[in-house]
Amino acid sequence: MFIQRGALTVDIQPLECAHTRGLRKRNEYCGVAGFSASSDVSRFLYFSLRALQHRGQESAGIATHSNGRISVYKGMGLVHEIFTSSILDNLQSNVGIGHVRYSTTGSSKAENAQPIHIYTLEHEIAVAHNGEIVNVSSLKKFLGDMGSAFVTQSDSEVIARLLAYEITKHGIIHGLQNMVLKLRGSFSLAILIDDRVFAVRDPLGIRPLALGRIANGYGVASESVAFHSLGGEFMRDVEPGEIVEITKDGFITHHVFKKKHRAHCMFEYVYFARADSILDGRLVYDVRREIGRILAREHPAKADFVVPVPDSGRAHALGYAEESGIPYAEGLMKNRYVERTFIMPSQESRVMEINLKLSPVESVVKDKRIVLVDDSIVRGNTMRKIVKMLKDAGAREVHVRIGSPPIIAPCYLGIDMKTRDQFIAAGRSIEEIRKIIGADSLGYVSIDGLVKAIGLPREDICLGCLTGRYPVAIPGEKIRFQSDLEDFE
Repeated sequence: MFIQRGALTVDIQPLECAHTRGLRKRNEYCGVAGFSASSDVSRFLYFSLRALQHRGQESAGIATHSNGRISVYKGMGLVHEIFTSSILDNLQSNVGIGHVRYSTTGSSKAENAQPIHIYTLEHEIAVAHNGEIVNVSSLKKFLGDMGSAFVTQSDSEVIARLLAYEITKHGIIHGLQNMVLKLRGSFSLAILIDDRVFAVRDPLGIRPLALGRIANGYGVASESVAFHSLGGEFMRDVEPGEIVEITKDGFITHHVFKKKHRAHCMFEYVYFARADSILDGRLVYDVRREIGRILAREHPAKADFVVPVPDSGRAHALGYAEESGIPYAEGLMKNRYVERTFIMPSQESRVMEINLKLSPVESVVKDKRIVLVDDSIVRGNTMRKIVKMLKDAGAREVHVRIGSPPIIAPCYLGIDMKTRDQFIAAGRSIEEIRKIIGADSLGYVSIDGLVKAIGLPREDICLGCLTGRYPVAIPGEKIRFQSDLEDFE
């Protein structure tokens, strides 16, 4: 970890074409925050990042502006491991942004922590980015032809340098607008330009971004829970395509780019967001509970208890139990000091951690028929291990129910699900998957059921990993409907 005052700080990762199968993504799930207040915001940033820790457990960083300069501090680990009181004292300011990131294979390095930090002749810029840009190669060539020199090969640096180029030519507001027009993919951004804080959300609204009020000021964060943790108030979502300036007195919307349809990520509702977050008008907990109810209707089972995989399947399982009338029970206990296995950097570490993470409650599962409910199955290794764990503890039957449809296609827009051959559901029937995980029966919620539970129009939800049809043009892949190619209004 390191601190820099007025020095170049950038995100370093190998450049990859977003459509290249078999390679890692660059900026998968992360969390961003930014605040402007009449008092110090360094503690607001610290506690908001802790509230967003579920979105990234590898690294964290904070950038603030004071005495005419931007200061950046970032490092590897959890937020509370990186930032001490003395470090936060050195970052005191009325404006700042922050970032948390989760690890990916081959990129667990301090250099990959954000915010990134660059200069123009007239401005300092710090950028915190959640999402993934699919036209990185063409943007990098364009910027290179215009004279930009790249220190790294990451799409986050491309965003920052594109912004710097546009600001130099057109000024801050028009520069931000031109940046949005040129970027393709998913991006929720917290940006610090000198002492001004901006929030930008991609025109499809793929990644969440929320605005709220705090003591003596206002802010932006990836999820509404960040404001609750500060004793603040969630006010509204950043609109898809909206550019918002955040000041100590409120919000200034500088522009909103509108598309005919949106593409809110279904995986935010199913898995990644915290259950108490509000995403685009929907409480995530309510969505997951409704998924469970629909799942019970679509895939009933004769059983003694409904058992969630904690914590990811808890709300789904509660809904299943309510709809089915089967008693809900905590048949698995979670060690809360172990990382989320989905976002761990290697399959070996994921499997090794499962025994540390979960243990069965034998008095609940022994000689019982169990409905085991979880939010999703990606690779299948974790579920196979959990089913075996329950049967080893004496469960007579284990009926697995999953709160998302089968994942069959890669995500190019921000989730580390990289190759088709990794997905247990790709090219396999439900019966084949059931045998692999060792369950007595297996049922996934349908796509129609998922859409109904989310409560948004189907055409406004990104279902790319379920259907293989994407909301943005990706070489070699199908676009979900041609109207996604229309110009901005």
